[in-house]
Amino acid sequence: MSEEKKNPQQEEPSLSELLQIRRAKLKELQDAGEDPFQQTRFPVTAHSTEIRENFEAMEGQIKAIAGRLMSKRGMGKAVFCDLQDGQGRIQIYVRIDELGEEAFAKFKKVDIGDIVGVEGEVFRTKRGEISVKAHSVTLLSKSLLPLPEKFHGLTDRETRYRQRYVDLIMNPEVRRAFVIRSKFIQHVRSFLDNRGYMEVETPVLNTISGGATARPFITHHNTLDIDMYMRIATELPLKRLVVGGMERVYEIGRIFRNEGMDPKHNPEFTTVELYEAYADFNDMMDLFEDLLSSAADKILGTYDVEWQGEKICLAPGWPRLTMAEAVKKYTGLDFMAVSDDAEAVAMAKSIGVELPETADPTWGNALYECFDQKVEEKLIQPTFITMHPVDVSPLAKRSPKDPRLTERFELFICHSEMGNAFSELNDPIDQRGRFQKQVELRAKGDDEAGMMDEDYITALEYGLPPTGGLGIGIDRCVMLLTNSDSIRDVILFPTMKPLDKKDTSAKAEKRAEPVVVTDEKIDFSKVEIEPLFQDFVDFETFAKSDFRAVKVKDCTAVPKSKKLLKFVLDDGTGTDRVILSGIHDTYEPEELLGKTLIAITNLPPRKMMGIDSCGMIISAVHHEEGVEKLHCLMVDPHIPAGAKLY
Repeated sequence: MSEEKKNPQQEEPSLSELLQIRRAKLKELQDAGEDPFQQTRFPVTAHSTEIRENFEAMEGQIKAIAGRLMSKRGMGKAVFCDLQDGQGRIQIYVRIDELGEEAFAKFKKVDIGDIVGVEGEVFRTKRGEISVKAHSVTLLSKSLLPLPEKFHGLTDRETRYRQRYVDLIMNPEVRRAFVIRSKFIQHVRSFLDNRGYMEVETPVLNTISGGATARPFITHHNTLDIDMYMRIATELPLKRLVVGGMERVYEIGRIFRNEGMDPKHNPEFTTVELYEAYADFNDMMDLFEDLLSSAADKILGTYDVEWQGEKICLAPGWPRLTMAEAVKKYTGLDFMAVSDDAEAVAMAKSIGVELPETADPTWGNALYECFDQKVEEKLIQPTFITMHPVDVSPLAKRSPKDPRLTERFELFICHSEMGNAFSELNDPIDQRGRFQKQVELRAKGDDEAGMMDEDYITALEYGLPPTGGLGIGIDRCVMLLTNSDSIRDVILFPTMKPLDKKDTSAKAEKRAEPVVVTDEKIDFSKVEIEPLFQDFVDFETFAKSDFRAVKVKDCTAVPKSKKLLKFVLDDGTGTDRVILSGIHDTYEPEELLGKTLIAITNLPPRKMMGIDSCGMIISAVHHEEGVEKLHCLMVDPHIPAGAKLY
């Protein structure tokens, strides 16, 4: 029985039946001594794209190709197939008089998805299709699972990330992003190698977490019986090498940060960090601009790209603004005209900017938060933002002109940070004070603050030359070059929440169990319900509240907030609605993407962390043994966006 040739009057077999059929075919082959899994090699002499591009030279020649069968079209004593190899697809023409009756009968039992080797003549069909006329077909691997027919929609997109191997089979265009990623990494290496940099490797496991402001992953070394931290940056080991006389070094490596996931962030990601002795942050700006613009020109053949719905020009000559200049340009506030901390904080509040709870009320923090909350989102074309406050730059050298600022820049494209660079701080006394400030922030509850690194200070005491350092997010750059909306589209195996593993995290403990239809009795005996309101609300007042079904188009963690999630919602009007909700201690953003929620949509906008929140997401809250449990109301996805609740 063959899957690809079915009687239309018969009911199609179920998935379980298809699995049984394929396993029965495998057993039949094994019993006949033709186990495909015993095949060890198949000499390939040509690939699909080579044949297409060199048809005139190859026409009439015998070539051996191998790949996965993607379709079969039977015509009695002849079968046309599409074979997909590592370069593309090509048609295979199989005839009974070429293979012989026995071999042809065996081939007829081959399924779509099976991997075969074909030896045959390169020719063009009467319809003009470049093909290979099979002289022999060898089954190299049996596909025991049928390929999916479609890979569309949000649900299937999640499956694509979880089963990238199926994604690559069914959507060959996905490969393009990873080809560009590979070429970009090759370009970075070549670019730096040609400038005299040496590639090195530094530890992934460390006894101290440092080099960035981020929450680390913690693991345990059994032999040493100590906790260790997976690196959140490669900065401090690389600068130790500069102290040791390695004047130009770089590392391309995986970084691990135990933080939220959203379209721009994955817990493990790739960066390149580089350090050059006797250079400063201006040299790093020149280098970064040259590296990224030349990558676009070399890989894509153009400086013009599209990303996040914007047309971006990467041609050299990117504008450079100090952070204070950018804030003045977009908000009108002139921080360089004030020096008093209280006055600076008041200026920030005047435009709706609140400082995080753990941040000291200083001039520098006020300037940074104004930029972060009001300016960053307006930076579309490549723009260098320089001279960051010392308060948020614990590893950068102070500006000789203004000790409140540091010689630091970040590159922004499409309101996304692409890289970060300093004139490196090489004063060990100043560095100790900066580390101590991070320790104090950590003591206040900021688990992203850095730790004291005595060994690094010792290294500085031996003498670090004036040094320029630069860190670039490889994934972010690839997103730009491939017009990808999500970091998961440029990471082959992004981090995903397991589907078949019980969630035992603290968040799961707080989250109320989902309501399901089951014969099992649900124990509500420990539930504590808030007393019902005694005051009545007249119907006319209640009717003014506009409860609507909304679809989650995007959900991200709000920077500087441990609780807030930012929802971009489809409310049926055709205009995106933004609502902030303090449920991040219960849900990760990825859990809510694509869900249908309930929101009140006619509340006046309310500023939260400098963002207008236009409505309220509805959640159910109760207590069990004094512990609050929350469940965001999620409804049937068949309910359209904008449907009104009565």
